[in-house]
Amino acid sequence: MTDLLDAGERLSREELQALQLERLRSTLRHAYDNVAFYREAFDKAGVHPDDCRSLADLARFPFTVKTDLRDHYPFGMFAVPEDRIRRIHASSGTTGRPTVVGYTERDLETWADVVARSIRAAGGRPGHKVHVSYGYGLFTGGLGAHYGAERLGCTVIPASGGMTARQVQLIQDFRPEIIMVTPSYMLTLLDEFERQGVDPRTTSLKVGIFGAEPWTEEMRREIEERFAIDAVDIYGLSEVMGPGVAQECVETKDGLHIWEDHFYPEVVDPVTGEVLPDGERGELVFTSLTKEAMPVIRYRTRDLTRLLPGTARVFRRMEKITGRSDDMVILRGVNLFPTQIEEIVLRTAHVAPHFQLRLTREGRMDALTVRAEARTGATPEQRAAAETAIATAVKDGVGVSVAVEVVDPETLERSVGKIKRIVDLRQA
Repeated sequence: MTDLLDAGERLSREELQALQLERLRSTLRHAYDNVAFYREAFDKAGVHPDDCRSLADLARFPFTVKTDLRDHYPFGMFAVPEDRIRRIHASSGTTGRPTVVGYTERDLETWADVVARSIRAAGGRPGHKVHVSYGYGLFTGGLGAHYGAERLGCTVIPASGGMTARQVQLIQDFRPEIIMVTPSYMLTLLDEFERQGVDPRTTSLKVGIFGAEPWTEEMRREIEERFAIDAVDIYGLSEVMGPGVAQECVETKDGLHIWEDHFYPEVVDPVTGEVLPDGERGELVFTSLTKEAMPVIRYRTRDLTRLLPGTARVFRRMEKITGRSDDMVILRGVNLFPTQIEEIVLRTAHVAPHFQLRLTREGRMDALTVRAEARTGATPEQRAAAETAIATAVKDGVGVSVAVEVVDPETLERSVGKIKRIVDLRQA
């Protein structure tokens, strides 16, 4: 195993922390000197890059949030002249201005390196074929996975999203060992294999690297059993780099090792912003350590997790993301996350792993309906039993009453990217 590790992965914990502090101080200075937003924010908070003498001193510096990026659209957060930018990515901007990120040539090299490291940790090796079903374009998923796989020495099949029937055919014809895709779209591919009469367990696929949305251990078991592959998690977000910020190792599957030589993690209380000790669950915060074009200081991801010691690598692990502070549903005083419902749906007989939560208002009270698709061939009696089982499990496990509808197969809208789990009709 050790012969597969790169130089960064061979560092001792002490060597890693020394490197982190050196890079952190350089990043704080780079941001302060070249980004007006950070200079003003640091000055307002009464801190200066020279005040960072230990890793713990980072807690004195202010947070960055998504609205800061949107407020400085398009290029106000860049720390280098525009003629040094080699690529621009952006979020979809469906809820307002998109968040724009830029990359220098060195940033692109770093990104390819960390994605290559991620694929290798997932079990990928030079010579493997990688079927990339993440979307290409302004979304970071497709190109991030693509260049990382090439950096590792793999053959890339740039399938992108959509044309599901054709993707199934390409997987059979080109025989890739690895697929990189969102877990929800992997389930869509699974349905298509079975629709075409092909046993998914007979494909060439050995490893699935899934990211871009939260997914549960129940979904991992569903995918691994029905595809006969190893299913591992990859994490990233465009504001910090893109995919390749952290990766689950195939030999342990016990959370994602954060590539801490490039991204410094903290977990904070979502309400107070107080830094929490390792092992306590809260909101994940990242500071980039090597980015040139757009350094980010204490970026609040809204993802909920906790930090744990490393196992397969020296780097600390983050627990699988089970929800976001901004997709939590508060239903009659009870906090509920879509992943809690996913676990219940996946262990219920006669329903498929496709579901949606519909929020409505009845008088002054909020109501939630869980809509789940029946499996092909489920009888009316089996559907009714599934509705009762889901409602009972939610009541017992989450502590709130919900309505449940088991609908016909392929009724709910499929997504080639991040699935929309929550439909809020309360304002309608």
